[in-house]
Amino acid sequence: MNNYCKSALHQIKVAVTTIVEMIEKLEENDLQKRPTPSKHSIGELLEHLTIICVADSLISDGASQDKMNKFYSSISYKSLDEMKEALIDNHQFLEDKFMNYTEVELHEEVSAYWGVTYSRYEWLLEIVAHIYHHRGQLHSMLVHCYGIDPKTPLFE
Repeated sequence: MNNYCKSALHQIKVAVTTIVEMIEKLEENDLQKRPTPSKHSIGELLEHLTIICVADSLISDGASQDKMNKFYSSISYKSLDEMKEALIDNHQFLEDKFMNYTEVELHEEVSAYWGVTYSRYEWLLEIVAHIYHHRGQLHSMLVHCYGIDPKTPLFE
């Protein structure tokens, strides 16, 4: 395992830890809140955040659109506790997976079903960006739309 991978995985752990902290400040009824009618509710956004580590890992393996659609339709987390547990488990899955890649495997290029091609290491960086993006959305929704300040530091 190279140090670059360890550093990227550490940043994902920071994001996951702070998402868990935000989840712990919420009530179950917060999951239904939808600041913009045509966009995700807090619960839907959290469910998406919960599965990023596994979903993006599948994409980084070259999963087909059909396989991804089946994966997404098979997932349903409805409570804060389920989401928190799944987020932690899915993060551990991703960390274990990337910790076992060889240097050669990390440089291997894999194409997503929509055509973009990255090395496995670049896919890991994409996962970092994806989680941080949606974590920022969650934080903004809570603070600016609902006056819920989780008082969670977003960076170390």
